[in-house]
Amino acid sequence: MGNLLFGLTYASALGSGLIAGLFFAFSTFVMSALARLPAEQGIAAMQSINVTVLNPLFSLVFMGTALACVILGIASLTKWGTASAAYVLAGCILYFVGSFLVTIIFNVPLNDALAAVAPGSSEGAQLWNLYLSKWVAWNHVRTIASLAALASFILAIRKW
Repeated sequence: MGNLLFGLTYASALGSGLIAGLFFAFSTFVMSALARLPAEQGIAAMQSINVTVLNPLFSLVFMGTALACVILGIASLTKWGTASAAYVLAGCILYFVGSFLVTIIFNVPLNDALAAVAPGSSEGAQLWNLYLSKWVAWNHVRTIASLAALASFILAIRKW
């Protein structure tokens, strides 16, 4: 059982790191580049990104890490008092709440609203400005949470 939990912790560290890097890229340059385009082009590009991101590999990393966090979070409570349990639980909460749930509750509805507008419409242009500010702000949260989760999992592995 200990090897399985260690493996899940290691996989969660890798998953958190991959997702943090993806979110970091969007926070630091992708969204800025899209914002420089005319609204119609920025909307069309983001709509395309939002379709292509829904692929098996991304889903495996993003949702697989969330599932691992649920399992590890429960296991860490049963192993409370061990050197790594608090770090594992912190990493699980940071990733599951700050990355996974923030995506589901905030970023996905914004993506769905953007998908529903025609890129060249006045409605689309209005939504694009709101989308850029809200989506990027929540993406910053996801980036920081995923990085913090990665750090927590690394600390847990070091204490194992």
